[in-house]
Amino acid sequence: MRDVIIVGGGPAGLNAALILGRARRSVLLCDEGRPRNAATPRTWGLFTRDGTPPFDLRAQGHADLARYGTVECREIAVTQARRLDDGFAVRLDDGREERARRLILATGLSQKIPRIEGFDTYWGTGVHSCPYCDGFEVCDRSLVVYGRGHRGCGLALELTGWSRDVVLCTDGEDEDLSDKDRDRLARNGVRVIEAKVDRLDGDGARPTRLRFRDGTDTPCTALFLMPFACSPSPLIAQLGCELDETRSVVPTHEYEKTNVPGLYVAGDASRRVQFAVVAAAEGAMAAFAINAEFVAEATR
Repeated sequence: MRDVIIVGGGPAGLNAALILGRARRSVLLCDEGRPRNAATPRTWGLFTRDGTPPFDLRAQGHADLARYGTVECREIAVTQARRLDDGFAVRLDDGREERARRLILATGLSQKIPRIEGFDTYWGTGVHSCPYCDGFEVCDRSLVVYGRGHRGCGLALELTGWSRDVVLCTDGEDEDLSDKDRDRLARNGVRVIEAKVDRLDGDGARPTRLRFRDGTDTPCTALFLMPFACSPSPLIAQLGCELDETRSVVPTHEYEKTNVPGLYVAGDASRRVQFAVVAAAEGAMAAFAINAEFVAEATR
């Protein structure tokens, strides 16, 4: 039985493996190699690595782990997980079972993109979910928020820090937009378009216009999606993790602990702030807590 199994090889999983490797713990890191940010050309806002392509970050992470002989990395999916009396067992995609005393789920989230023509075409290059990650590169241009209700209003107002040309498109769903929200949007120069969206046009590299079913359109250099519900890993449900009110995020406790003893969730699946640097920090905190538990058990 290993000390720790880590599921997910993004910033959270890789940094957890690094800290545990340096603590000389036996670790198996499993990653199926299909990250949520695969379509994103660059990762922004990461200290000393601002603008690095995501797969370059992963490659460097694996290179860093290579010097720690107690850490094994496999490019393979984990299909099942269950709690044991003394730890956890996971079933791999090849049918093999691995066991460990502790389990870290760094599985991230599966992004759901509205089924509108052009949204998937420009996902990562002109359709985004986070202005902190991608707002700077399109500042002072025509920005569109696709969203509704109070949360759509919030994202539109947030984007006014990057551009004064912001439009909120409700796609025909405007009943949740309160009079107070409409007043705030108007006072801050944000137009509201309530027509149903038809498609997002572009030049093949970036979007240029958002078109509506009534025949109208609006300029669109970049489109930001209101945070829609994302799907957590099925492993989270299999292990009995509590979820927040959105049914997508695990509300972790101190040092990324969950309600399941010995199970930790780090990265995007445990936080609303979905930054690479935050995910890496959470992986480190989970690793620290796990090693501290092992030390306490061995020295009591």
